[in-house]
Parts: sequence; C-alpha cells; structure tokens
Amino acid sequence: MPYQPLPYRLPPMADAERREASARFLDVMRGRRSVRAFAPDPVPMEVIDDAIRAAASGPSGANQQPWTFVVVTDPELRRLMREAAEAEERKSYEHRMAPEWLEALEPLGTDWRKPHITDAACVIVVFERVHGLETDADGSARKVKHYYARESVGIAVGILLAALTHAGLATLTHTPSPMGFLGPLLGRPPNERAFVLIPVGLPAADATVPDIQRRPLDDVLVHR
Repeated sequence: MPYQPLPYRLPPMADAERREASARFLDVMRGRRSVRAFAPDPVPMEVIDDAIRAAASGPSGANQQPWTFVVVTDPELRRLMREAAEAEERKSYEHRMAPEWLEALEPLGTDWRKPHITDAACVIVVFERVHGLETDADGSARKVKHYYARESVGIAVGILLAALTHAGLATLTHTPSPMGFLGPLLGRPPNERAFVLIPVGLPAADATVPDIQRRPLDDVLVHR
C-alpha cells in the first residue's frame, strides 16, 4: 500500500499545562512498585481493556503491531499456569541460576513460589508475534517477516504498566524461564511467543515491597 499521509495535530496546551501534566504523571509513576502479594478483589474489566488499548496504540516496526494480550481470569487456567511456572522457577532457583544471579535477587526477597498468578484479580500474558501468518489464495499459510518485534512489544508493555499504574492498580512483571508452557496452555498459535506475564489487581492488605532506591537523575540522564 502506498504512503497515504493524514494531518496530525496535538491538542493545544500551554507550557504551564505541560509542566503540570508532566509532574502529575511523574508523581503517579514514582509510586509504582512490583507487587507480589495481591488481594482477591475483582477490578473493572473496562479498566484492563482500556490499558490494553493504550498499550496497543504504541509504535511498532513497520506498524506491524506484533503483540497479543491474553487476559486470564479463569481459576483453573491460572492454577495450571502457577503449577507450571513454579515447577520451572524451582528448577531455576535450585540449580539453573548462577550464584551471582541469586545474590542479585536476594534484596528483592523472591523465591520459586508464585502465588500472584492465582491471587491477583487477573493475569495479562503478553505474547510477541515472532512473525505474521497470512493465508494465500490457495489456502496455504505464508510467513510474514516482522521487524523489531521484541523492541515493539517491550514498548507496548511499558505503556501497559504505566496505564495500569495510572488507574490505581498494582502490577508485577514475571518472566518464568522458560515460558514455553504458556503458549499451548492458552491456545496461542505457533508464531506467538510468551514475552511477559503480568498479574494485575489491588495489593493485599499486608503487602510489602523491598526497600530499594532508584538511581538519581544525574546518574541516568545526559544532556548534550
């Protein structure tokens, strides 16, 4: 399809309004933490859907939008997901991870147990479409190359986390290794690969987070 341009305009906003909007967003995101203890309270599915709409509005290589978001609320599916994840994580913690990795994780208080998969209001599993699939006129399937798929999905996940945090929900990014069990369990096609598992909901009344600090701005920002 040839390039077909459309006019683009941002909503009018004075510099003072931009600074105020920037400060509000920063204040919300400063409160974002990875939560591992969730309350069972349900959350409005419209909020989840809107967050995914925001994530799916992100940029992607050649606008191929190489992502699928699977929202899992079914208790039995989540039980099976947790069993499979814990089996893999237990192997990792007991003999797959190098001592340096375990040492790096120690301040975070993590282990192979993953109750967040069954306790949170829902779990969003984000899949990367490694390549596209198109059906030719003769009914045969044809692979379509995707460009910068992982980078595109990573950007979408960042937007998703920001949108959920902005809506007052707690999240966790969980990448059980390996994650191959998620595709068959959730009925995804072979061209999709699990990218991250995100429990979403309200924090448990007794939820805690590790006492960690963010790197200061002058350690992460360079003006040239």
